[in-house]
Amino acid sequence: MAPHTLDQPVPRTTVLLVEDHEVVRQGLRALLDAEDDMVVVGEAEDGYRAVDMALTLRPDVVLMDIAMPRLNGLDATRQILAAAPGTRVLILSAHSDDDYVERALELGAVGYVLKQSSLADLAQAIRASRIGEMYMSPSIAQRMRGPDATPSGRGVPASGMPLLTAREAEVLQRIVEGRANKETARELGISVKTVDNHRQRLMAKLDIHDVAGLTHYAISRGIVLCAGRRASF
Repeated sequence: MAPHTLDQPVPRTTVLLVEDHEVVRQGLRALLDAEDDMVVVGEAEDGYRAVDMALTLRPDVVLMDIAMPRLNGLDATRQILAAAPGTRVLILSAHSDDDYVERALELGAVGYVLKQSSLADLAQAIRASRIGEMYMSPSIAQRMRGPDATPSGRGVPASGMPLLTAREAEVLQRIVEGRANKETARELGISVKTVDNHRQRLMAKLDIHDVAGLTHYAISRGIVLCAGRRASF
């Protein structure tokens, strides 16, 4: 815990928790609120709520999960940093694959912490994030420094798969979750024709031409946690 004196108030880092499992959020909140120099100012259960709360609360650090309903953490990160560049986003995820890490960093996250990390490591990561320092879980940092580590090209993941626009990612998530074009159009405030256009561009960009293929891509890339939350295919 950061040292402090009685006559000098501890600067408290404000944290927004973004995690779709309520039990996990409650546990994280209890642990972080116990730190003298941190305070959790809000909790969000999906990416859309995270964006809204980040812009309203302007926390120092957003602790962001990746796989969530409605809008995944990677695209929520992109939207938050575009609208509030002074906010730091720290990824907290169970996924340690290079693709997840590199995609998060490309989008502007200042760090990546694995969920199996200790509280001490998480607290250290949050403190580093507040001042703009990058923090990676030791196992990830070691791998990225290894002889086989290679930086990815700007705007393109190491796998060579193209980055999606924010709207394409929103449409993709809804395809995988089983929403019809009409429902997607209503939720996103666009026309059914526009949804269909995005769907066609998605398939062309990814060279994937069926829902099963899109579902596999979205799950493997961490865009969606699992398929079949609503309708089945």
